[in-house]
Amino acid sequence: MVRMGDQQRIALVTGAGSGIGRGCAHALLADGWHVVLCGRRVQSLQSTAESAGTGAGRALPIECDVTREDSVAQLFARIRDRFGRLDLLFNNAGMSPSPALPDELPLSAWRAAVDTNLNGAFLCLAAAFKLMREQRPQGGRIINNGSISAHAPRPQSIAYTATKHAITGLTRAAALDGRTFDIAVGQIDIGNVVSDMTAPMVNGVPQADGSLKPEARMDMSAVTETFMAMAKLPLAANVLFMTVMATRMPYVGRG
Repeated sequence: MVRMGDQQRIALVTGAGSGIGRGCAHALLADGWHVVLCGRRVQSLQSTAESAGTGAGRALPIECDVTREDSVAQLFARIRDRFGRLDLLFNNAGMSPSPALPDELPLSAWRAAVDTNLNGAFLCLAAAFKLMREQRPQGGRIINNGSISAHAPRPQSIAYTATKHAITGLTRAAALDGRTFDIAVGQIDIGNVVSDMTAPMVNGVPQADGSLKPEARMDMSAVTETFMAMAKLPLAANVLFMTVMATRMPYVGRG
C-alpha cells in the first residue's frame, strides 16, 4: 500500500486508453498524481502509461469492463489494496452507436450505449462513493464526463443523447448525496476535440437543419486544462457543471 502524504493524490480514469481519457490521465500524471488507468484493452492502457513521460512510474494500468459489476468490484479492490484510498474518479468511459433513426437503431446498440455510458458510470461512481465514505480522511471528488449532447442532441443520436442526459441526473443526485461525506461530484461537458474520431467534422457533418457543414474543433489542451481546474479544487468547492467547447462550434442555437 502507498503511504499517503500531503503530495500523494490517487486518481482513477476510466476509458484511459485513448482520447480524452488519455489526455486527462497525462495531465494528472504531469501534476504529480498516482493514476489508475482503466479500460478494456490493456495494451492501450500500457501505451497511455508509456507515453506519459516522467509520470509513467506513477501510472497503474488495470484492465476492466465497466459494464460488469464483478469487474468494477475487482478494480476497486485493487485500488484499495494498492493505495488505501481514492481522491478522484474521472468517469470517462463511453461509446456512441452508429448514427440511426430511432426505428432503425438495433436494440443491441441501444443496450450497449446504456450499459457503457450509464450503467458503467453508475457502477464506478457507486464503488468510488463507498471507498470515499470509508477512507480516512473521508471524501473525494468524482467528475462525470457528460457531453454537449447532454443539452442539445445531434441528428440520429438517440441512444448517446439519452444516456448523456441521464449522466446529468446521475451528477445532480450524487452531488446531493455526497455533501455529508465531503464527496464533491461534478460534470464536464465537452465539445469537439481534435482527434481521429472528429476528423470528419473538417469536411462537414449533419446539422439540425438538415445541412452538412464543417465544425470547429479545439485542441486537447483546452479540455485537459479545464479538467485539471476542476480536479484540483479543494473539496469545500465544486464545479457542478462545466462546458468547454470550440468557440465557433455550432452549439448555442445549433442548426
